[in-house]
Amino acid sequence: MTDTPRSPSQPPRPAPLPLRTLTLQHRIPASWAADPWAEVRPLIDGADVLGEAHPAGLAPSCRNWRGPAGSWPLAVSDEPRRIVITEPDCTAGCCGALYVTVRREGDVVIWDAWENTGNTGSLPAVMRFEAAQYEAELARAAADRSWEEPLDTAARLLEEILVESRWFERWGCVLIGVWPRRGEPDVPEELTSPEGVDVMFHDAHANAHESGGRGTSYGYELLLTGGEPVEEQVRRCAERILADDPRNTAEIREA
Repeated sequence: MTDTPRSPSQPPRPAPLPLRTLTLQHRIPASWAADPWAEVRPLIDGADVLGEAHPAGLAPSCRNWRGPAGSWPLAVSDEPRRIVITEPDCTAGCCGALYVTVRREGDVVIWDAWENTGNTGSLPAVMRFEAAQYEAELARAAADRSWEEPLDTAARLLEEILVESRWFERWGCVLIGVWPRRGEPDVPEELTSPEGVDVMFHDAHANAHESGGRGTSYGYELLLTGGEPVEEQVRRCAERILADDPRNTAEIREA
C-alpha cells in the first residue's frame, strides 16, 4: 500500500524539535547579597543556556524544592504555567527576570514563550524534553544533598526541627527563616561575622503599631565547630531554642 500523495497546496509538516536533556545543578551563589542557599540551576544538554540569555540571573533557591512535587519551581502539568526561571539578586522589578511557560503534552515537556524583562541577551529557543527524563531529574535534584557544606546541612536540619515543632507559633511569633551565613567575599575577616547559621523570627504582636505591623525581630546563631558532628550541634541548638519562650533567650535584632 502506497502513501497518499500530498496535495501541492499543503505545506510539508515541520520536523519535530529534537528532545533536549535537562540537568539540575546546585550552585552556591558567589555574591554575598544573594540568597545564601544554593540555586538549582537548569542546564540544557550540559550547557548553561539560561546564563547566556540572562547573565545576572539566579535560578530558584533549593529551599523552593523542599515541598510536594507539584510545588517545585519547574513542575509541569497539562495546563501552561508561566514561571520565573532566573532573576537577579536584587528583584525582578529592579533589573528584570527571565520567564518561560512550561507545560506537558503527552510524553513531552515543552518550554516556550520566553520573556526577558531585563532586555539583556537573546531569548532561548523552544525546548522539548522527554517527560520521563525531565520528571526523574526534578525528583533527583529535590532529594540531592551531596552538594551541601556543613553550613547547609546544619541550616536545613535546624529549619526542619523548628518548622515541625511550631514552637514560635505557640508564643505568638513567626519564624522568618533559617539561613547559612557564609563569609562575605573580599571583606576582611575582622569586618564580617563568622560563618554560621542564622535563625530569625519576629513577635507578631509586641510593638506592631510602631514597626509597620511586623513587631520586634529576634535572632539566634549557631557557630559550627569542626570537631563534632553537625547533627549533634544542631540538636543542642534546637534544645536551647525549644526550652523557653524564645523572646527570653534570643537576641533582639531590630524593632
